[in-house]
Amino acid sequence: MSQQYVHEDTSPIQGEEAAVRRLRRDVEGAVHVPLDRAYDRERQAPYSDIDPRPAAVVMAAGADDVLTALTTAREHGLPFAVQGTGHGTHAASDGGILVKTTQMAGVLVDPVRKVARVGAGAVWEQVIAAAEPLGLAPLAGSHQTVGVAGYTLGGGLGWLSRAYGFAADSLVRAEVVTADGRLLTASAGSHPDLFWAIRGGGANFGVVTSLEFRLHPVAQVFAGAAVFPGERAADVLVRYRDWVDSAPDALSTAILLTRLPHDRSVPAPLRGKRTVAVQAMYDGPGGDVGGLLAPLFEAAGRPLFDTFRTGPFGVMEMGGTGPGHVNLLDSLPDSVIEILASTAARPNAPGVEIRHWGGAMGRPGPDAGPVGHRTAHLSAILDARLPEVEAVMRPHTGGRAFLNFLHDPDNAVAAYAPADYRRLREVKRAYDPDNFFRLNYNIPPA
Repeated sequence: MSQQYVHEDTSPIQGEEAAVRRLRRDVEGAVHVPLDRAYDRERQAPYSDIDPRPAAVVMAAGADDVLTALTTAREHGLPFAVQGTGHGTHAASDGGILVKTTQMAGVLVDPVRKVARVGAGAVWEQVIAAAEPLGLAPLAGSHQTVGVAGYTLGGGLGWLSRAYGFAADSLVRAEVVTADGRLLTASAGSHPDLFWAIRGGGANFGVVTSLEFRLHPVAQVFAGAAVFPGERAADVLVRYRDWVDSAPDALSTAILLTRLPHDRSVPAPLRGKRTVAVQAMYDGPGGDVGGLLAPLFEAAGRPLFDTFRTGPFGVMEMGGTGPGHVNLLDSLPDSVIEILASTAARPNAPGVEIRHWGGAMGRPGPDAGPVGHRTAHLSAILDARLPEVEAVMRPHTGGRAFLNFLHDPDNAVAAYAPADYRRLREVKRAYDPDNFFRLNYNIPPA
């Protein structure tokens, strides 16, 4: 039976003080409040432009601490938010309780079932390190320091996704603290409506304290980038537009338009040079990978250098462009190619990444979660927002977005097909009818 919460009749300050007293009494992990030495460090969302000022930061040691923090927030009428690594945190928890799951970072791999069970605070490099000796790999993100939980709940797009789908598609079970104070197991056979919703619906339905997901047989991959003079950017994008339809699912690629950094790792004559790079990862049977990529190389000209090699998946830190603005596309019209190439030619141009989607991402199983816009063929990512670029892109995007790349917490509707969004709102009404979990990419209850 769900619990009923009655707000104490106190002023906001008295409510915060009473909440902090209870947290310090009942929570196993540390509780930080303003003026504490660790408060400013722990309250920050590292990848966001918000400056949250919660009444307390709870360093949860386990699910019991999450449950205590949640019930305390409800009883005192305080805002409530959860943060793992800080990725995707775009709504401030001012005056509320911020739960950090960083200490809940255990990773356990079952080599027989080929699954990993991880705590909500784990990051991908921990999972990769545990799985790699067994010849297995998770569907990790472009950066290994990204948190597992938020990435997976928002869909999860990585360099193995064309072969195996979104990270959310590999989720098999999760432990969830719900808004009414229950700790539930969500799976295909237990609370299947909740299980469907969390596989792409983000943090709208509860606090996920642990996840179990499938690992995949990936031992060695061929990966890296070939870097060419930037003057050939438009030619490469035209060729890429025609070439992607022939790429096998085991091959993931991206085209990067950027300038090489003024860094000692870059040969002096190339520092600051405008470039176009063909980035790729191949996880398939033996074959001529160079032959697969040859049409792109022919359009690009003579490479300045390349970093391609064969090695374990875990050592191939591919990286990715910061998602300042993300566009989902079905093709690369001439107008889009022109604006991207001309933008990249500017002296202080933002980084541009065009990545191929498709493959297994576009072939969901019959019980797949609501990861949005699976039919998108490509994404164009800029690490800064430029109105003139957005204006050219807009007619070709259909207003679509991807939850993990959103910046507007009030625009979650753009991340879903209409039928999925309606169903998500129904599930929200069943598990969080008063929208307690709202400091996120919010899906309001129906």
